[in-house]
Order: sequence, then C-alpha cells, then structure tokens
Amino acid sequence: MSKALHISIYHNNSCSKSRSALELLTKEQANVDIIPYLEHPLNKEELTRILQILQLKPLELIRTKEPLFQEKFASKLLSDEEWIDVLLLYPILMERPIVIKGNKGVIARPTERIYDILDQED
Repeated sequence: MSKALHISIYHNNSCSKSRSALELLTKEQANVDIIPYLEHPLNKEELTRILQILQLKPLELIRTKEPLFQEKFASKLLSDEEWIDVLLLYPILMERPIVIKGNKGVIARPTERIYDILDQED
C-alpha cells in the first residue's frame, strides 16, 4: 500500500486467524490499532458500532461452535438486545478477527477478506 492506513483490529492473540490478520496488516504497512477485546471488553456503544459497520445482527457475530455457546445458549431464542448483552458478558463468543477501516469492516476469515477494505477509499 502506498499510503499509511489507520485500521483497528479486534484481536485475540491466542487465535491463529487473528495473528495471521495482524501479520497481513503489518506487511501492508497499515497503522494498526490493536484492540485486545478479551483483556479490555467492549462496551455496548462500541459493540453496537461494530455491528452497524459489519451490517450484522448480534447473533451473526457469535461463535456458535464455541463450547460456552453450546452449553449456555444453543437452545435459547433471544432478542438482538439480549444477544448484545451475551456478547458483552462473554466476549470470547465474538467472532474474530474483526478489522475496521473507517466505516468499513470485515470478519477476516479468511484473512484475505482484509483486502476488501484495504482497497477502498475511506
């Protein structure tokens, strides 16, 4: 990339996909704001903004194969607000990595999805 980019990545260092996304952003010389969302959980406003940028419903941001989801929530029918509360209480359930550039964002699975937003103007 020819210009410096400001990108936010909601990162879990224990996740190989998240590490891969961070590596790609570093290679592309992006100015990366690393947000370790497990150590510093999101507030409702931040989570709502991410959902709006990604154009997802809260349930679509949840890792439904995660054991915690299977144990506690698989059989539940909750409202969007209730799913947001679940994500706030259990950030481990949030899909990752999430990469945001301006008003564009992706869940970087596969990692190459990052190029969908890198190649766009702000």
